[in-house]
Amino acid sequence: MIKRLQHYTSTAGGLLLSLVITIGTGLILLLFYFYIYLPASTNHGETITVPNVEGMNLADLEEFLGKRNLRFEVNDSSYSEEYAPLTVLKQYPQAGSKVKENRVIYLSINRVNPPSVPVPNLIDGSLVNAEAVLRGNELKRGKIQLVRGPFLNLVKEMRYEGKKIEPGTRIPKGSVIDLVVEDGGSNVVPMPDVVGYTLEDAKIPIFGSNLNLGQIHLVGDTLAVSPVVVLKQKPAPKENIKVGDVVELWVGKKGTVVILDEDEDENNNNLR
Repeated sequence: MIKRLQHYTSTAGGLLLSLVITIGTGLILLLFYFYIYLPASTNHGETITVPNVEGMNLADLEEFLGKRNLRFEVNDSSYSEEYAPLTVLKQYPQAGSKVKENRVIYLSINRVNPPSVPVPNLIDGSLVNAEAVLRGNELKRGKIQLVRGPFLNLVKEMRYEGKKIEPGTRIPKGSVIDLVVEDGGSNVVPMPDVVGYTLEDAKIPIFGSNLNLGQIHLVGDTLAVSPVVVLKQKPAPKENIKVGDVVELWVGKKGTVVILDEDEDENNNNLR
């Protein structure tokens, strides 16, 4: 009886000891895996700051990002006339982000050729309306050619690269459209009043009167002012001037007083 009890006790103790050793070994292996092997294999805690690659050419990216243990992939393309073809427009993750080594940077690349847009119908419309319509269709107004006609600033023809172009013709976005307009039967026009207008708004009546925008003077501190407004103009409002004359503007914060220099005071006195 005593021998059986001793045998049972020794057997139970062995089983318990074996179980403790197995559990302990398992815990050690788990700790080793999560706190030693896994961090070492995944560079746990080690990050790379994503560089700014916007504006960089696609041909330079592989070497540039490769030196920083990063990769890239082009997943989108669009067009901007402000960037050269095949340069980076946008990136994700953004510059300054913290990522792991070998992370893929997804890029949006500038197209080689701009997308095309249809030419709007500007015929028999006003020059002021043509300015707004062209801008809304991401096109630019070019030269204005005057022809004899009874209506002032009435658009009679559109030209692209020196040739007449019909409405609906598709051309690259950002292209320049020249306009042929009637002169109203006279080469003399009244100077529009643009004082108080923003600079962009002032361009519409100036160009609409077949005038050219000359020097723009900044008055006072304009760095934190948006938008600036026209404080003074030359020629003066309603003054009769010739088509094609140059308009000079003084712009700044609304309410700023324009102080004339001596030469301007003398010129103004001579005009009186």
